[in-house]
Amino acid sequence: MIKKCLLILLFNSLFSMSFAQSDKPTIKKSVSKISDFVPAKWKLIAQANGDLNKDGLPDVALVIEHTNPKNFISNANKLGGDTLNTNPRYLLVAFKKANGTYELAAKNTAFIPPPNSEESPCLEDPFGENGSIEIAKGLLSVHFQNFYSCGAWEIYNFDYIFRYQNQKFELIGYNKSSMHRSTGEEASSTMNFSTMKANYSTGTNAFKDGGKPKTIWKKIKSRKLLELNTITEDAVDAFTTY
Repeated sequence: MIKKCLLILLFNSLFSMSFAQSDKPTIKKSVSKISDFVPAKWKLIAQANGDLNKDGLPDVALVIEHTNPKNFISNANKLGGDTLNTNPRYLLVAFKKANGTYELAAKNTAFIPPPNSEESPCLEDPFGENGSIEIAKGLLSVHFQNFYSCGAWEIYNFDYIFRYQNQKFELIGYNKSSMHRSTGEEASSTMNFSTMKANYSTGTNAFKDGGKPKTIWKKIKSRKLLELNTITEDAVDAFTTY
């Protein structure tokens, strides 16, 4: 009986360890095909291709998501869906090499939000239907949308723009816009970290024509630029203006 119990405990321990390890998998640093960046029990949900380091070769950006069934949890307060998918997502960027392989250039494990959140169960997947990644003109753009099915009237859109410089992907631009679903009132702001200037615009309405935006320009206080490997969703809040 003791031997049987020990075997059961060992099995459960190994089972738990396998889930823990798959929650934080090892991402390969060099692969021959893009799909090899996706670990077992993970899936690819978004991909963008384009030259990011100006060598004429098509690089790639990927968003992958874990599929651990333990991360599908019951929604206790019943606002939003009955089940919340809290599986983590990673953002990966890889450079294509002349020999056809791909070399991992950046990895972020805390920037792309999971499909659902226990803290905000009414929030639809920010990277779902209206979220995206894009590579254009040598820049990597990541787009989120915050749409609440209950508890809030505003729809928010966020754009993060990265450029490969100084041997890393630095955040050079940030755009935020909002629209009130009842009144149609709109507001937007843009931060340009190359010029260290920001603007704030109000006065337009999604439901009415002829609105004249009122725009205010400000300088951004100098500080170290954010980079892709360590940026989080709320990191831009640290930047203030004069």
